[in-house]
Amino acid sequence: LKNIERHVMPETKLVWLESPSNPQLKITDLAATGAFARDRGLLTACDATLASPALQRTLDFDIDIVMHSSTKYIGGHSDLLGGVLATRNPEIAGRLRSWQIDAGAVPSAFDCWLILRSLPTLSLRVARQAASAARIAEWLNEQTAIENVFYPGLASHTGHDVAKRQMQAFGGVVSFQLRGDERAALAFAATTRLFAQATSLGGVESLIEHRASVEGAQRRSPDNLLRMSVGLEHADDLIADLERTLHEYKK
Repeated sequence: LKNIERHVMPETKLVWLESPSNPQLKITDLAATGAFARDRGLLTACDATLASPALQRTLDFDIDIVMHSSTKYIGGHSDLLGGVLATRNPEIAGRLRSWQIDAGAVPSAFDCWLILRSLPTLSLRVARQAASAARIAEWLNEQTAIENVFYPGLASHTGHDVAKRQMQAFGGVVSFQLRGDERAALAFAATTRLFAQATSLGGVESLIEHRASVEGAQRRSPDNLLRMSVGLEHADDLIADLERTLHEYKK
């Protein structure tokens, strides 16, 4: 919130935020941000893709608009492209609908069908992914070869207390920094077997990526940071894969 306060200018109309953030899973206090913006006549919009609608009811915290990439957890199978903007404000909804019609941002009928196929299992999938991610984060946090673990479910996470207030669980994404350089991080990602190297998240399969490589020339992530999207594989198998990879890494 302090960062938002510093950047609001007289001409500001909209406060845009992401919680949890990608890839370091920083948590923004949604209720405090909503109240801050409301007092100043500002609109608020939050990208809550990493939480999914199953784990964070963003609009309950006085946020005007919530955005989700339905490609991720809502779709859940890495086989569609789509996005969602939701609001409880009829005026905003009308304006968004007009923009959609005028700009032509209309999803295909097949992508819509795939989303409808996925919605009945959303809460079950996300609950399993979050439970496995929590176990993996705790395990990583105990490994001496790991420099930092970013997961809001850890008591050591700076946003843990806020996350407990506004999330039902802490999500299926875990990021961590190896004690090493970029080459070491790339080698680690290439050595995993159950975690496929890919840049998406929220699907049934577990993925790992080197974020700085994805971000390119304007990279902001540390060179040794890896982001994992935990899928529906058994947590024991995923931890065993990471343990084997760490053993190879230490060699």
